[in-house]
Amino acid sequence: MNVRKIIASLAAAAMIALAGCGTGNNDNSENTIADSDAYKEYAADVYAMDTFMTIKAYGSNGQVAIDCAKEEIQRLEKLFNVNDTDSDISKINNSKGSSVDVSEDTANLIRMSLEKSQETDGALDISVYSVLKEWGFTTEDYKIPDDNKLRELLENVGYEKISVEGDTVTVPDGYEIDLGSVAKGYTSDRICDIMRENGISSALINLGGNVQTVGKKTNGELWKVAVENPEDTSSYICTINVENKAVVTSGNYERFFEGEDGNLYWHIIDPADGHPADNGIISATVIGESGVTCDALSTALFVMGKDKAFDYCKTHTEIEAVLVDDNMNIYITDGLSDVLEMADGYNCTVIKR
Repeated sequence: MNVRKIIASLAAAAMIALAGCGTGNNDNSENTIADSDAYKEYAADVYAMDTFMTIKAYGSNGQVAIDCAKEEIQRLEKLFNVNDTDSDISKINNSKGSSVDVSEDTANLIRMSLEKSQETDGALDISVYSVLKEWGFTTEDYKIPDDNKLRELLENVGYEKISVEGDTVTVPDGYEIDLGSVAKGYTSDRICDIMRENGISSALINLGGNVQTVGKKTNGELWKVAVENPEDTSSYICTINVENKAVVTSGNYERFFEGEDGNLYWHIIDPADGHPADNGIISATVIGESGVTCDALSTALFVMGKDKAFDYCKTHTEIEAVLVDDNMNIYITDGLSDVLEMADGYNCTVIKR
């Protein structure tokens, strides 16, 4: 188990708790306004999809909703887990070019991923799994690959050659896909659906830093979600007030290793060259109504780099973003101006649209 990821997940959970105390009240005072079941908190901690998850639901049907959410997490993990030989993804990766019938969830998620790949000019590409493996990010047996080997692997990378027809997926022989860049976002969307189906109007879902909210806090206040400082993940650079929103961050600090050359290498791969994306962005946070969209775009904006990410944000007003460059300059889209609070000592530049 990756100790860095454990620490990062615990730090993220701690910062959400810290952000929740922004009014000076603690969780108990905010969520036990009365003895009524309407304010009772139900919570669960889950380890799945290679990360620690925390789910909180408030209301009389909270335990039922939590139990259903846990079952859904386990169900989706079995479908999406690239290391499970019985998963849909493993069946696709071992298909040798043959078409594979998969679950509706898997087909929908792959289809959405391909749409975002096209929309972002390939900055998101679920077919880079073989490259990710070569760097050792799937096994923690890290190494800097030979450039010739990377060029060879990149011959079997390219979202354009993946097709989905109904619930049938076809990838070329030699291709391998992985849904790690979108699976948690899809899962958090499903958990939000489950909460609403069970009458829950206030919930907080934290899937290893992928944060999504249902409604407001039980005291009527907006949720405060902290954005980590990429240079010191025990602190944060800002908080964002949200209701019915997802807040997802991709950063170079999440999973990385130091090479023998003394340089740091992180797990977000640029499909253009097979190397860790190093285009000027060290942290990309996306805020929007859809968890899976925010998950996909946080990766894509990170890979794009500052100029292309700015251009994308200017033409896609359905999302908001917080971008941090490699000089620790912070940029926010203009829709966040009234809901974002910078931490002490930090300033930001607004991306006007």
